Amino acid sequence: MVNKTLIAELSVEDIEAESMLEAAFGTAVAGGDYEELLQDNIADFSSGSILTGKIIGMAGDDFLVDVGLKSEGILDKNEFDNPADVEIGDAVDVLLETVEGEGGMVAISKRKADRIRGWEKLISEKDEGDSIEGKVMRKIKGGLLVDIGVPVFLPASQVDIRRPPDIGIYIGKTIEAQILKIDTERRNIVISRRKLIEDRRAVMRKQLLEKISVGDIVEGTVKNIADFGAFVDLGGIDGLLHITDMSWGRVNHPSDVVKIDDKIEVKILNIDFEKEKIALGLKQKDSSPWEDIEAKYPPNTRVNGTVTNIMSYGAFVKLEDGVEGLVHISEMSWTKRINHPSEVVSIGEEVDVVVLEIDQNKQEISLGMKQTEVNPWELVAEKYPPGTIVEGKVRNLASYGAFVEIEPGIDGLLHVSDLSWTKKISHPNEMLKKGDDTKCVVLEVDQQKQRVALGLKQLEEDPWDQAIPSAYQPGMIVHGKVTKITNFGVFVELEDDLEGLLHISELADHKVENPQDVVQQGQDVEVKILRVDLDDRKIGLSLKRAQWTSDQEAAAERKEGKAGGGAPQGGGMGGLGDGHDHLGTDKITFGGGE
Repeated sequence: MVNKTLIAELSVEDIEAESMLEAAFGTAVAGGDYEELLQDNIADFSSGSILTGKIIGMAGDDFLVDVGLKSEGILDKNEFDNPADVEIGDAVDVLLETVEGEGGMVAISKRKADRIRGWEKLISEKDEGDSIEGKVMRKIKGGLLVDIGVPVFLPASQVDIRRPPDIGIYIGKTIEAQILKIDTERRNIVISRRKLIEDRRAVMRKQLLEKISVGDIVEGTVKNIADFGAFVDLGGIDGLLHITDMSWGRVNHPSDVVKIDDKIEVKILNIDFEKEKIALGLKQKDSSPWEDIEAKYPPNTRVNGTVTNIMSYGAFVKLEDGVEGLVHISEMSWTKRINHPSEVVSIGEEVDVVVLEIDQNKQEISLGMKQTEVNPWELVAEKYPPGTIVEGKVRNLASYGAFVEIEPGIDGLLHVSDLSWTKKISHPNEMLKKGDDTKCVVLEVDQQKQRVALGLKQLEEDPWDQAIPSAYQPGMIVHGKVTKITNFGVFVELEDDLEGLLHISELADHKVENPQDVVQQGQDVEVKILRVDLDDRKIGLSLKRAQWTSDQEAAAERKEGKAGGGAPQGGGMGGLGDGHDHLGTDKITFGGGE
């Protein structure tokens, strides 16, 4: 065997005799062959050479390695993947970095030797496009460093089909990838895990689309979750599980039902082979709870449910999984005025409701809460028969009347026409204001429409029955005050809350264009009563006739008798034949409401 240690110490110039070479090599060499043999052996020990050495001992925690030179080399224990498994006498390939390093020791590296061997093996066995396995070592700029026998680069964009939020989750894991590029000059390799997955999924997708059909139950893995649903990997192709197809019940967010990496069974609802899109359903695995809904919840059934959602118009109540009904705000209380459902119920609260109506096609159920209690309006007619005197508070005013609360939740309408027997009232605020306490008489109760008609003037006797006809008779001369002047005549107050109409034709003997040419507002006048109309509750007056002598009046009556059958000039109500209701207020139909 050649003594390599000795050869390392020799050079061609130092060798002076054949015997020295023979002593070194232990054999005879023909003259011209000494230099060639010497150069071949010295090349094996040049820097950058890979040598096979032997573990001969320990230097602290590190290993001493004999590589056949005059001194040993030291290998750091971290050069080995499993230093505890290394034994004395084990052979090891190392890279000779320097023949004599610091302290006279040989500088060697096992890891560098492994990389060179790995590179040579990789180049000889693998090409671009081939798949390989490797262990992710660490993050580097733009991606990951992966050990496949030699360190290679995995760009972040090539880690997965959908780039993970943190590629560091792969550190320490063994992955499979495809070789994208080999640069032999720079000893650089770029790999892609994404490309390998895409290629394999394309094959699997084709196979999957050939064997599945609508209605199949398949298993998949949840890969991604969005607000509108979850994407499920069926093995080569992702299907969309929409949020509306996750449960027959209400789902606030898909993450409430599934989690990433969950294994779930789903039903195939639709397949678009051209676009390679698959619609999936989870709830469709079970029958719809709406199939026999009318049998389970017939109208008027009282059930218990849980409030799941509140809107401005009502509250949704869950009766069972997948079945919700709406309690409209108008169905929450018989009497309480509710501005928003949250005043009555809260989410998560259990409530008793009554089924009012079911629309199976639209999957809608109308529910009522107030129906679980006795309707107080059923008792109103008994408690407040017509003629009953009640006390209440004015809750609101409208142009047509005042709403008076006669008990909590029960309002009656005091119409403007029922405020006074004699006074002409344009708006109820002329007599009442909001918050006033007042006494009224119940005039009528409409239980079906939930309305009560009230009257204020009915607390007193109607003066038009006896008092007014007795005090004011046709032909009488009375005193009054001008309260209002219009283009058709003048209103004269005869006493408090009692007015008569002095028509423009009854102001003077001559034709009057403007009533203010004859009288002024606030003026005291002496007038003659022409007629008292009990049906229309009107009194017709005349100023000119009050000023006539008996002869003038007789002449006028003869003239009117010939012209119109004895009726006073200007119409049967002292000139009120213009068709207007100048004294009273037209009574509008009582309709409740505010």
